[in-house]
Amino acid sequence: MIPALRSVLLAGAVMTLTHGANAQASHTILDFNRLDSWAQDDHAEALEVFVKTCPDLDDPDWRSLCALAQQQSPESARAFFELFFRPVLIEDGDPALFTGYFEPELDGARQRTERFRYPIHRMPPEARASNPWLPRREILTSGVMEGRGLEIAWVDDPVELFFLQIQGSGRIRLPDGRRIRVGYGGANGHPYRSIGVELVRRGIFEAHQVSAEVIRNWVRRNPEAGPELLFHNTSYVFFRELPGLTADEGPRGAMNRSVTTLRSVAVDPAFTPLGAPVWVEKDGRDPMRRLMIAQDTGSAIKGAQRADIFFGTGDAAGQAAGQLRDPGRMVVLLPIQRAYALLPDGF
Repeated sequence: MIPALRSVLLAGAVMTLTHGANAQASHTILDFNRLDSWAQDDHAEALEVFVKTCPDLDDPDWRSLCALAQQQSPESARAFFELFFRPVLIEDGDPALFTGYFEPELDGARQRTERFRYPIHRMPPEARASNPWLPRREILTSGVMEGRGLEIAWVDDPVELFFLQIQGSGRIRLPDGRRIRVGYGGANGHPYRSIGVELVRRGIFEAHQVSAEVIRNWVRRNPEAGPELLFHNTSYVFFRELPGLTADEGPRGAMNRSVTTLRSVAVDPAFTPLGAPVWVEKDGRDPMRRLMIAQDTGSAIKGAQRADIFFGTGDAAGQAAGQLRDPGRMVVLLPIQRAYALLPDGF
């Protein structure tokens, strides 16, 4: 059976499946030699990241592969992926788009002060019970959150707090040098609306000019229009404190495990299974060819060829992530039997 399977691989097999009510996706099974620079990657590093989250996968196909992965040596990592997986190009008609995200660090305090007066909120129970709940403007201006002890900490910059909500996790530096780790704790149920897109729509910037740093600077230069622009995004993210994470661990992703710099990627789980290895071919400035693991999701990450690469923690990571908006190709590695089950006639 293996030679026959390999001949199908080399030819490239294509089919179309329906994901949800309105989305169609084509699946093309590739050979590993069609992955650009596959042989040059550090497969052992990718395997180490895969092993962090694969025990959480419930499907029998994935469980058996996880058990095998835990027995591999660094030297056998590449052979493991090539022997037990097949690369599958999943496309839904939209071009590939890679962006980046990171874990920001903000200055803050446990108690409100003259300097630290912008709260990081836990999710109130009525927000969990209602979807959608109040939009961003009402949450911040109606007083509904005040006097309820919902503040995890207070920070000194409302613009950085806004971007913390976009990233979904971060570190808060306290005056005594300690740090609080916070992660996504829920949202108000309103759709994410990009303020970068809104700045382009208003004619303030061209699309190629927009980055996180450009948005920050514009909001700060416009003390009236800037805060008003932030209300354009009606989505509001709540947080939870994450005790127990060491300083060298990344923030927790959608699988509730720490993500890894330049090895973890956020995807749309309607197309890419969480926990799956993903081969990234990012073009544009500083091309990237490496095996990552789909360990996270994001409200703006929608589509078969849409991915958000985790760049790490702090300002340098934020600058690199904020500038990334590149084309390319993303190929998902699926267990052999699962990949070939996508074919119209199965095996």
